[in-house]
Amino acid sequence: MRAVILDAIRARPRVREVAEPTAPAGGVVVRVMATGMCRSDWHAWAGHDDDVVFPHVPGHELAGVITEVGAGVSRWRTGDRVTVPFVCGCGRCEWCRSGQAQVCPDQQQPGFTHWGSFAEYVALHAADTNLIAVPEQVSFEAAAGLGCRFATAYRSLAGRARLAGGEWVTVIGAGGVGLSAVMIAQALGGRAIAVDRNPEALAVASALGAAHTLRADGTDIPAAIADLTGGGSHVAIDAVGSEQTCADAILSLRRRGRHIQVGLLPPLDGHPRVPMARVIGWELDVLGSHGMAAADYPAMMALIENGTLRPQRLIERTVGLDEAAELLPRFDQATVAGMTMINPISGYA
Repeated sequence: MRAVILDAIRARPRVREVAEPTAPAGGVVVRVMATGMCRSDWHAWAGHDDDVVFPHVPGHELAGVITEVGAGVSRWRTGDRVTVPFVCGCGRCEWCRSGQAQVCPDQQQPGFTHWGSFAEYVALHAADTNLIAVPEQVSFEAAAGLGCRFATAYRSLAGRARLAGGEWVTVIGAGGVGLSAVMIAQALGGRAIAVDRNPEALAVASALGAAHTLRADGTDIPAAIADLTGGGSHVAIDAVGSEQTCADAILSLRRRGRHIQVGLLPPLDGHPRVPMARVIGWELDVLGSHGMAAADYPAMMALIENGTLRPQRLIERTVGLDEAAELLPRFDQATVAGMTMINPISGYA
């Protein structure tokens, strides 16, 4: 099969022919029909993830068709249309048995702990715990966008922050996670304020239902949000992952607000600095959000099936493997106003 190969940290990605995977016990092989590229893939390329062993195939957001079923799988058959969370639980531990596979201590992550989906085929583990059926009316591209960014945003607001109707939500970063959060906040009855450096991304956020947008161009973001909301937002999401964006999100909250950290914070000269004095003094809740277990997908998928949520609106462009290999090293600087989707079999089916 063709796949994007990383030979070392920050090495130039190249598309090469490699052996197709085989189904592990309890797992499956999926022919990848669509896979997303996001900032987490860039972090893997940049060496910020200790689980990555080179040579490596990145890619963790995917949807496709099962082509091989391993021993012990009972719920799935070849030909099934499926997607999968980017965190795959082991299926055996107390966390998986209680529906919290996203924090499984023995988790697998395609594109991180093993070869991922920037390829024509990918092997997935513990299929009966992790796979989710993709209805015929949901496109592979829309389903692939659920695995990391959209599902993470959904669980952040619905599960972790428990957003209530009428509450203000500050969304720092209008990329894939941020735009997903804007759409989901609007669907849940919240009022979103999107913050980004890219005016095109902010225009998309407005089209998706953001009540206000703010350009991060030297503006005092927390002060501007306090003015717009009458004292600060109820919920804030850092969907970028930097000291500045984390601080802006926390400082934009009203007293007893809830902060959700989604963007990864790579250490720079030690651990990133966070305004914990404000967290303590204002009794803020600081919540991590690490994807969403397959057990929690039905409620989100129902909103997609009935048209309340339309993740396909977030897809800005679709590329092939060769262009994906060129894009990955500079993806942290990308100014795309939405999701980049990869079709691994384009021109080679």
